[in-house]
Amino acid sequence: MFRRLHEVARPVLRFRLDGEPVEGREGDSVAAALLALGRDACRETAVSGAARGGYCMMGVCFDCLVVIDGTGNRQACLVPLREGMSVETQHGRREPGR
Repeated sequence: MFRRLHEVARPVLRFRLDGEPVEGREGDSVAAALLALGRDACRETAVSGAARGGYCMMGVCFDCLVVIDGTGNRQACLVPLREGMSVETQHGRREPGR
């Protein structure tokens, strides 16, 4: 469903997604990088476990919450992708201390 527009190539950034090495592009938000990888869900709700992913892409809906470098409840659409970061699917609500 989502694909990158044809554009001048931007530098590749390597990061980890749920422990696996993957690549995004300089200038991507974390949510945009996940969508470009074909990952349309980045969290599961605390109540029902339903999958959620980037929706508004501007920080309003909170559907794109992920764990970034060990800190949960980060809005993937608002965080710029950077080399070496660790992104994890958020399962349910944020755990205390994370």
